[in-house]
Amino acid sequence: MKTRLTRAAERGLKDIGWLKSHLSLSFGPYPDPERSGFGLLRVFNDDVVQPGGGFGIHGHANMEIISVMLAGSMNHKDTLGYTEVVHQDWVQIMSAGSGLRHEEHNVGDTDVNFLQIWIEPKLQNVGPRYQRRQFPEAKRTNQLTTIVSNEEGQAHCWINQNAKLSLGYYTEAQTVDYTFRPLNKVLFLFVISGSVTVAGQAVGLRDSLGIWETDHISIEAAADTRFLLIECPINH
Repeated sequence: MKTRLTRAAERGLKDIGWLKSHLSLSFGPYPDPERSGFGLLRVFNDDVVQPGGGFGIHGHANMEIISVMLAGSMNHKDTLGYTEVVHQDWVQIMSAGSGLRHEEHNVGDTDVNFLQIWIEPKLQNVGPRYQRRQFPEAKRTNQLTTIVSNEEGQAHCWINQNAKLSLGYYTEAQTVDYTFRPLNKVLFLFVISGSVTVAGQAVGLRDSLGIWETDHISIEAAADTRFLLIECPINH
């Protein structure tokens, strides 16, 4: 097994006042050839948007874009006709395909914190899609919960790639055994709160750990720990 650890303090930072974006992978103003994506995972941003701030209308194409809401309330309006508001514990996806445009703003009175994730698609120029699902923390205590998959279903969002995203929330310390899907070769772990240990390596608050050349890991989660797992192919 090989790993690549990125401490929270080592991340890039984009600070434009209303937006503070911590960048675990190379993106925009943070060019870093050592962290230019991880498999088909291309972007992983830990974004904080102040009240009233937001992203004006802009376009995307041929990218699977996932937002995991950690705090606050944010709107979504797009050229497919969707006008939504998502809150803490919601997940939304844009399977951008042949192209769409959207905007999003903090519509609440407190900061929005969300994880912005981009994954390269399996098929190019398919019809664009938007979807959202709610994952209340009270219903996923002390377990891993699939929030995004390549398979259609009522219990999670689905995207155009053989990827799987899971949220873990553990109130008590325990060991979590995790096995990759056969087609997936890399795993990206991000600690939202608390801490975990993988193969003797401590991963703390807002740290990330890239894992490859294995198909199984054990995650030792401390009490009151939340983390996100992203598994995906290494190439098309």
